[in-house]
Amino acid sequence: MDSIANSRDQSVTQITDHLAQVRRRVETAASVAGRRTEDITIVAVSKKQAATAIAAAHAAGQRDFGENVVQEAVSKITAIELPGIRWHFIGRIQSNKTKAIARYFDWVHTVDRFKTAQKLDAQRPHYAAPLEICIQVNLAGEPQKGGVATDEVLALAAALKELPRLRLRGLMTVPPLDADLTTTGAAFRQLRELKSSLVAAGYPLDTLSMGMSGDLEAAIQNGSTMVRIGTAIFGPR
Repeated sequence: MDSIANSRDQSVTQITDHLAQVRRRVETAASVAGRRTEDITIVAVSKKQAATAIAAAHAAGQRDFGENVVQEAVSKITAIELPGIRWHFIGRIQSNKTKAIARYFDWVHTVDRFKTAQKLDAQRPHYAAPLEICIQVNLAGEPQKGGVATDEVLALAAALKELPRLRLRGLMTVPPLDADLTTTGAAFRQLRELKSSLVAAGYPLDTLSMGMSGDLEAAIQNGSTMVRIGTAIFGPR
């Protein structure tokens, strides 16, 4: 029993230490970019992590958590009751999972079809605040990834204005996994410019969801307001 407790304490300490390291990286990157640290939200990607790991991160001040498998996420959300916690859905949206996403999540980063958005809007509980959403953009046109093409973003944003239970906050992207930091940085700049063009067209967007454990500095340099961090906080899955 003592060995189990010691292992659990070590895990909690590791998560706390890792989270502090990620915060220092964010603070440094923000300073280099001439930005305010408080304008950047860390979303802790808790896929395949136990409730104890999420609780440890929460105890260290983390409030935003990202999940990409609906069934796994719902089991955690319904079991974990922690003050101020916010749940972000960051995976591909299956049409038969929209009801659960609309009910249990605060944010959805991966909207790329109007029909999907319509279902989320219709299924969002009346007692809940509007669902905060980002349009996922597939900048490189990768067929294996979700996301709308860049030339279709404006039309989707215009259509989303008609859905009262959704609130469009910004754009999200995932660069190619094998891209170097130069290519990744260029992708982040492209998304930032796309957001700027939407703002100029009258859309009050304030969110860029981009950047993960390996490239958060490049993302922050290019305007990211939400970085999705898994491995650097929780370790390898």
